[in-house]
Amino acid sequence: MSGAIAAGDDPLIDDPEVTMSDPTNAAPPSDAAGVSGAGEGNGATQAFQAEVSRLLHLMVHAVYTEKDIFLRELISNASDACDKLRYEAIATPALLSDDTALQITLEPDAEARTLTIRDNGIGMSAQELADNLGTIARSGTRAFLEQASGAEAHKALIGQFGVGFYSAFMVADRLEVVSVKAGSDEAQLWSSDGANGFTVTPVEGDARRGVKRGTAVVLHLKDDADAFLEPHTLERIVRTYSDHILFPVLLAASTGDADGDEAAPEARGEANGEARQINTASALWQRAKADITEDEYKEAYRTVGGMFDEPALTIHYKAEGRQEYAVMLFVPKMRPFDLFDAERKGRAKLYVRRVFITDDAQLLPSYLRFVRGVVDSEDVPLNISREMLQNNPLVAQIRRAVTGRVLNELSGLAKRDAEAFEAVWDTFGAVMKEGLYEDFERREDVLKLARFRSTQGEGWRSLAAYVEAMPENQTEIYYLVGETLERVKASPQLEAAKARGVEVLLLTDPVDHFWTTAGLDFEGKPLRSLAQREVDLSGIAAAQGDDKAGSDEPEKDASAKDDAANATLIAGLKNALDTAVSDVVASKRLVDSAACLVAPAGAHDRGLEKLLSRQERGEVSKPVLEVNLGHALLKAAQAKHQAEDAAGLADIAGLLLDQAYVLEGEVPQDPAAFSARINRLVLAGLK
Repeated sequence: MSGAIAAGDDPLIDDPEVTMSDPTNAAPPSDAAGVSGAGEGNGATQAFQAEVSRLLHLMVHAVYTEKDIFLRELISNASDACDKLRYEAIATPALLSDDTALQITLEPDAEARTLTIRDNGIGMSAQELADNLGTIARSGTRAFLEQASGAEAHKALIGQFGVGFYSAFMVADRLEVVSVKAGSDEAQLWSSDGANGFTVTPVEGDARRGVKRGTAVVLHLKDDADAFLEPHTLERIVRTYSDHILFPVLLAASTGDADGDEAAPEARGEANGEARQINTASALWQRAKADITEDEYKEAYRTVGGMFDEPALTIHYKAEGRQEYAVMLFVPKMRPFDLFDAERKGRAKLYVRRVFITDDAQLLPSYLRFVRGVVDSEDVPLNISREMLQNNPLVAQIRRAVTGRVLNELSGLAKRDAEAFEAVWDTFGAVMKEGLYEDFERREDVLKLARFRSTQGEGWRSLAAYVEAMPENQTEIYYLVGETLERVKASPQLEAAKARGVEVLLLTDPVDHFWTTAGLDFEGKPLRSLAQREVDLSGIAAAQGDDKAGSDEPEKDASAKDDAANATLIAGLKNALDTAVSDVVASKRLVDSAACLVAPAGAHDRGLEKLLSRQERGEVSKPVLEVNLGHALLKAAQAKHQAEDAAGLADIAGLLLDQAYVLEGEVPQDPAAFSARINRLVLAGLK
């Protein structure tokens, strides 16, 4: 049990409003250990990392219906410790010494009212005990804790957020952890009541609790937790949650029953008082699908995947031929807490002949990092180093094949159960679209899976459905990128498309700014942004019964009959705006609005440029101002221009630009000038 909690990846967010659990003992926190006063078994009381004490309160007082889960979590931790030792022993066989039978043992003691979960795995040093058991898995922020309200949120505390070890406080009022690191003979005792910090001290003799290597977690049970001293209860929990753990889970004979009376071992089924195995200890992924129940899949997902919900999709198969490997992967329903972690690491675990190697082999591309599960190879060298995994040709072949299979399975789900797939896309679509930008080989496959909001109703739309509904003469797939769905729907850049009944995809995820730059097409029809200057919808017939569809074509509008006058007006507007814009042009996309901003030819989409600018990764290009020559405000500008009222024309030009920025969700470039301009125009009555 090298790490008694499943380590998370989010950096700890310090919060001055959260206080330490025991301020009288608390010292300034150590940056290295994440706890105050952490040291090599100095015996001094150390304060929990700030959020741990609040989490423990939630665990004890809010999570009532899932108390059995604590045993699953501790057994999983013990299994991880055995896995890690087995891997380390490949390079250093001496770590196993003469104790090669890795196993997990449950030891109920009715007389002492304790339950011990013992393993002979990798073990922990004093510093590791302080780091791993004094700091929640670096995901326990105040924001999460304050949002953890309601029964479902409380249940999700366990597993999803890497707090399995702390679940033991639901049934115990004191925990002791005795651990001996493999290769060392020094035993360390971590002890805590869950309220007043913890201590780490070296121990010898009987205090070692018989630990020669590995870890023993001793739970001093609460008065209402007698059931966890009963062998039949422990066996039921193990068979329900941990039957597929790769190592034997043994149940030792109790020293007495829960009432304190001595009971014969034979009466409880333990022959001669010896520990007996209560799990099958077989790799579930190596078994045939027909032999596995739905409940077994669910528990494998929760144990192997570290999740707490139910899988939306289970992928289980064996590959044979040039390579042999077993695959058992799950697509969650809930977002894992580290989904948007900056490192974007995958969580599919690599095993080689049932030996755990790593969960950082990147067996799936980063845009599928939400997929959990196991790939167990028969051919990858057992002694492969983690550093060699990325360049190993066998792993590369597995990676390519498994990625293709996952995409195929998602495609199959979309065909047989559209609603279930759309739920998956709603949860993970923002991540999967990263593949459109990064995975050139499978870009077309991901594009077929992609679902979008659009101007056609409230549901999700596939590109296949979009293309099927395209009107005559439409040769491109149109989209518009923005920050929120409401803001994109209100954009003036949609007006000509709406007038012609042209469907527009509405994109609001940050990644949409990036993948749309790849110049993709679908079934020969390129994707085109309505925020680009080159867009021209005039060749598409207006929607039947729409009497305004033609007003965006200057040559058909009364105000646009005199091309020379329009040209001089546009020149006057451009001169008035000077360097604030790169150009001013007559719009073919506006119907009701007076003006809008678009990207100049050859430039990035405006949304992407603004995003890069906020990250200080480039300057924003000067926009192009498109004006609707049929709008009353432009007619007023024409009048000012013809009257040679330069100041009046400048005010209207500035107003057009400011309005265009506001419609994009931005503020005017000069708010003070904008206010003064509005005042002048209102007072003048636009005469």
